[in-house]
Amino acid sequence: MEGETMTKSTIFEPFELDGITFKNRILRSATLEGLSDEQGKPAEQLIRKHIALAKGGVGGIITGFIGVNQQGKSTDFMAMINNQESLDRFKDLTSRVHEFGTPIIAQLNHCGGQAKRESSHMPVVAPSKISDYKAKEMSELEINEVIEAFAGGIRNAKEAGFDGVQLHIAHGYLLSEFVSPRMNKRRDKWGGNTENRFRIIKEIFEKAKKEVGDYPIIVKLNGFETLKNGMTIEESIKIAKLLEQVGCKGIEVSNGTLKAGMSTMRGQVPWQMVIAQDKRLRRLPGFMKSVVGFAAKKAVPQPQPHKLYNLDAAAAIKKAVKIPVIVVGGITTLNEIEAIISEDKSDLVSMSRAFIIEPDLVNKFKEGKQTQSKCIHCNYCILSPEKGPLKCYYGTVPQQPQ
Repeated sequence: MEGETMTKSTIFEPFELDGITFKNRILRSATLEGLSDEQGKPAEQLIRKHIALAKGGVGGIITGFIGVNQQGKSTDFMAMINNQESLDRFKDLTSRVHEFGTPIIAQLNHCGGQAKRESSHMPVVAPSKISDYKAKEMSELEINEVIEAFAGGIRNAKEAGFDGVQLHIAHGYLLSEFVSPRMNKRRDKWGGNTENRFRIIKEIFEKAKKEVGDYPIIVKLNGFETLKNGMTIEESIKIAKLLEQVGCKGIEVSNGTLKAGMSTMRGQVPWQMVIAQDKRLRRLPGFMKSVVGFAAKKAVPQPQPHKLYNLDAAAAIKKAVKIPVIVVGGITTLNEIEAIISEDKSDLVSMSRAFIIEPDLVNKFKEGKQTQSKCIHCNYCILSPEKGPLKCYYGTVPQQPQ
């Protein structure tokens, strides 16, 4: 009992990361909210969502990804940090979140081969032209423009009052495309061996340091990729060591790419949710009668395991570096968090989907009102921002999971 008390005490005590004092060891991981206008200016509703998280007891907040330039947009509603109107709005966001003593980190991103031309109105670019996406190979000039854009985004984030930034080097977006041996087939100084594939990251850090000094920069990194020739844990450890060398202050470990389907966001997708959201299925003759009576009680199977699927990679990276490690993915219970911290597999944990249905989950944990999230990982929240604001399916419709 004493050991359990000590672990719980550790979870809810402050944690220091390069001058950022998280209120506890449970962070809100980046979650695409879809709550900005077409120019990338955050809406008031986005600010209110972050205030709810701060009131709800999270140790710190990592925002949904924020674009560093127009070419990297993947949705019409993606927040941007490259214009003054957005910058002024972010200043309002950070000041209101800071009223609750909660640190907030801006996740910066360029969607690369997963950007959408209909949103960016520009050609889609990536390190290499491969079958995973329809994109043209970037020129040297375009690579240097991206480095400038990230450095500018970091500078703007500091001006906006964010406590630090997180570079998105995961999930098949541009920076993870560069470091991935599967997605980077270049033969120049930007591809080939690990150091060359990492070069763009190194240059972003070097340029940012000249502009903002020792401002905290952390990253979100794929610990592995489930596709052939993708990132392995061994390769991610090499990247983690290089990150530490260039001044990265922390690594959040995730996995997956869009091409790999649901490996990034595993769970059980209920058929009734799929049917309710897809009008095309409801129009099929006899579909509702045949499916709702049987398949609606079933779930769409997803990759295994559903729980803690990035923990082994995070633990391996933690052994290899001295900077703090954060693990995300399939974490839903207080017992899981206690075990992760007590077994020293990660310094902090982060959750995304759990906070959509319950922004006050950490307070519930701390007050002993609850030991498990109500989230069932149906992944509707991952799909909703493509066409509008972030929503929890079971939090916005009458029926509840059985």
